[in-house]
Amino acid sequence: MKLAISGKGGVGKTTLAALLAQVYADAGRDVLAVDADPSPCLAGALGFPADLRHRLHPIAEMGELIEERTGAKPGQVGGFFTLNPRVDDLPERFSVQHRGVRLLEMGAVELGGSGCICPESAMLKTLFTHLLFRKDDVLILDMYAGVEHLGRATVDFVDALIIVAEPTRRSLGTADQIRRLAADIGLTRLWLVANKVRNDDEAEFVEAESPGLPLLGILRADMAVQDADRLGVAVYDHAPALRCAAERIAVALMEKGAGA
Repeated sequence: MKLAISGKGGVGKTTLAALLAQVYADAGRDVLAVDADPSPCLAGALGFPADLRHRLHPIAEMGELIEERTGAKPGQVGGFFTLNPRVDDLPERFSVQHRGVRLLEMGAVELGGSGCICPESAMLKTLFTHLLFRKDDVLILDMYAGVEHLGRATVDFVDALIIVAEPTRRSLGTADQIRRLAADIGLTRLWLVANKVRNDDEAEFVEAESPGLPLLGILRADMAVQDADRLGVAVYDHAPALRCAAERIAVALMEKGAGA
């Protein structure tokens, strides 16, 4: 099963990714979680110990590795370099594991415009495709807002794109933008998860204003998320109400044929 989680910055993509990763790990599934955000923080949300977090480094920032695999230094635009570098060994070499969840930090490359080609983007695009073709039991992609890493050749390997949104028009507007981008590449298995919902009125607002996305689940506003971050513990352990909500989302995915 391969799940990609996207949404506007700050809506709680990482919180949901961490909750689902631990739900599946505790159910005995082999989980690979990938942090594809330019400011990775999934390790903290999962409660990884400091010694393991210190061993994590985003692939996008490994200049020597990128030059070794592509034949060009990071930052180089144009020229000759390998567009399909070897990446099959990277998930095991640069990931760490804790409580049944293996975590890889991929990072992100800020592209300078449409069609920009550089060694970093070549490396990440190849790695992203490799991850989708792997036979991991559960792959959870904590993505940067958008679907830029997904392409027409890989959409068939994504079981669900989960778009996280807060109960605001701005957040739902971003969800609609992501929905349209996903449709452009042929991705149709999309669901919405509402996060930071404070009351029933806000839950009803999300359902009424959803941009054509079926609502998969609701995560209620919970100060335990901030407390978990401050204490350096897993949100899964510190916010039992959210853990239960994530378990219900996992069940809903299975019922919809995306969680087998």
